[in-house]
Amino acid sequence: MESAAAPQSGHRKLWVRLAVGLATFLVFLVLLVVFFPWDVLRGPVNRYVSDKTGRTFEITQRLEVHPGRTTSIVLHGVRFANPDWARDPQLIEAERIELDLAFWPLLRKQIVIPRLHLYKPSVAMQLEADGRRSWAMGKDTSDTSSVPRIGVIQVDEGVVKYYAAHQGADATLSFSFDPSAGELPLQYKATGTWTKQAFTAQGRAGNVLQLTEAGAPPFPLEIDARAGRTRLTASGTVARIADFDGLNAAVELRGATLGDLFPLIGVSLPQTSPYALKGQLQKNGERWQVAEMQGRLGQSDLSGELSYESVSEKPLLVGNIRSRVLDMDDLGPLIGLPSSTRSIPASTQPPSAPAGAKPESTEAASAEAAPSAAPRPPAGRVLPTAKLDTARLRAMNADVTYSAASVRHLQAVPLDKGSVRVRLQDSVLRLDPLELSVAGGTLQGSVQIDGRPAPALVQARLEARRVQLDKLFPTIERMDGSVGRLSGRMDLSGPGQSVAEWLGGSSGDLQVAMGRGQLSNLLLEILGLDGGEVVRFFIQGDRNVQLRCAVADFGVRNGQADVRTFVLDTSDTVVTGEGGINLRDESLSLVLRPQPKDRSIFSLRSPLRIDGTFAAPSAFPDKAALAGRAGLALALGAINPLLALAATVETGPGQDADCAGLLAQSRAPDTPPAKGAAKAPARAASASR
Repeated sequence: MESAAAPQSGHRKLWVRLAVGLATFLVFLVLLVVFFPWDVLRGPVNRYVSDKTGRTFEITQRLEVHPGRTTSIVLHGVRFANPDWARDPQLIEAERIELDLAFWPLLRKQIVIPRLHLYKPSVAMQLEADGRRSWAMGKDTSDTSSVPRIGVIQVDEGVVKYYAAHQGADATLSFSFDPSAGELPLQYKATGTWTKQAFTAQGRAGNVLQLTEAGAPPFPLEIDARAGRTRLTASGTVARIADFDGLNAAVELRGATLGDLFPLIGVSLPQTSPYALKGQLQKNGERWQVAEMQGRLGQSDLSGELSYESVSEKPLLVGNIRSRVLDMDDLGPLIGLPSSTRSIPASTQPPSAPAGAKPESTEAASAEAAPSAAPRPPAGRVLPTAKLDTARLRAMNADVTYSAASVRHLQAVPLDKGSVRVRLQDSVLRLDPLELSVAGGTLQGSVQIDGRPAPALVQARLEARRVQLDKLFPTIERMDGSVGRLSGRMDLSGPGQSVAEWLGGSSGDLQVAMGRGQLSNLLLEILGLDGGEVVRFFIQGDRNVQLRCAVADFGVRNGQADVRTFVLDTSDTVVTGEGGINLRDESLSLVLRPQPKDRSIFSLRSPLRIDGTFAAPSAFPDKAALAGRAGLALALGAINPLLALAATVETGPGQDADCAGLLAQSRAPDTPPAKGAAKAPARAASASR
């Protein structure tokens, strides 16, 4: 028994010795690590990092290491060169850098820095179009795995530069630290260019900026930025500044036109009148959202919600925008017309700036409120010539609904309300359905712009129904007694990069029709130069005559609109027309022929010619026909003055028109181009469903 117990006791003593030896070694190792003169490794570290990165790295003063689960390293005096291809020679220079380095990711050749504190740094970062980054730690600077992952960063004061020629970015950001400023001690200013546009920015932030660290409380941030004619102010919090994830901020945005935002942030918005908007901006993942949006666009108010998400090949903009009152002058820039002076917001006060920010100058405020510069049509032309930027149609997709409870100031045309759904899918823009309440009736239809070909292909189908004549022209004297309901249709398609170019090359149909109603007889008599009737009406007062029907039907081919049917039939007169309108050169060439149904004296009825241009139209009697009657009157007057009246006696040869046939003929598109334009939006709507 004693012999068996002896080996067991010997084994226990052996294990005890091994345990004591291991503990002694660990204690020695810990003491070695704790008291090791790490600064002696400064030279080897400099050579190692320089060799691995292919550029000079130097700790110029002292190296400190504090081991632990996460090793803390303090570098006193640091210089790290940029790659040879970079513009600035040094990536970073700093008085001191403190960083926490995660050990286990190093085994996977990953650099994870949970915390980085820079003291008086000067940083120059550069990004190339081929993916090279000057801050990558490997010799292959396009390898993103060699880019350090930084959790949070602290800066007391210093300068950071960012240069990316392909992005049009060349910015300088300077920091200063004020410990007495509460939760926003870090102040910053930025100047330079972004997307090739000059910008300035200033604001405040918390002293710990979270780049990628998750789970930490959001840090506060304020900004007041200006780029060109656009100004942004924001105040809120953000969870991660690297991608602005977890952003939640109150934002105010104003500028000369929403179209200026496209080169800045890549969101395709139309050219507009000057605007001032505010709302709550949030970002979660790849989704940006503006809630509780309110503001003004020119003299029109806006409210609603928008979201912008970039999770697929093309970003998607979705929203619902509303106006209590829409001023039609504010829509001029959408088709290339300049903003009217009325469209500029009355208040030029800037949004509230962050605390401590300097007030903007009067010159800056004036530049911000200046109307957007739209090219004016050439002299003598009225159709808008502003070019459609098809690149914006290719940049994103969209599905936005807009509605206005009240519409005003479309010249003298009374509009009540309107709505439109705007869909942009794969470079094809559709306004469908488009609905307006006008003069007691409706204007409905769709517009499609296909931005894939060059020039773009535009198709428009608009139909007016039951528009009340007296409400349509309320400001025209002698029209207040006219009664009737007007209908019309436009079916046009063609290529074009502007409204003028599209209309100048379009084909299809233009039609206007009206059934029974009443018209001012004075207008008809003046049209026919019936002197006796005009004199009698001025003495006794105007009266209305019964309108049997009115039809104006134009066939359009390559911008030339020729009269197919033009008839205005009343109980008093039948007026027929012929000729055409050239949409390419904006010229008029129409002849109206009045044929009275009654007898009258002092009549010099002759064809009425309408010539000139859209900018300067002119109407005058046919000189040859008028001269013939006048000559006959003079000849008869030479024989007997009373006989001169015989040449002005109208015997009334006019006959009733076939109103039923004319109105039936006007109800459907006649030409193949018009039929195509009418069917295309319907097919597109069916496909989208």
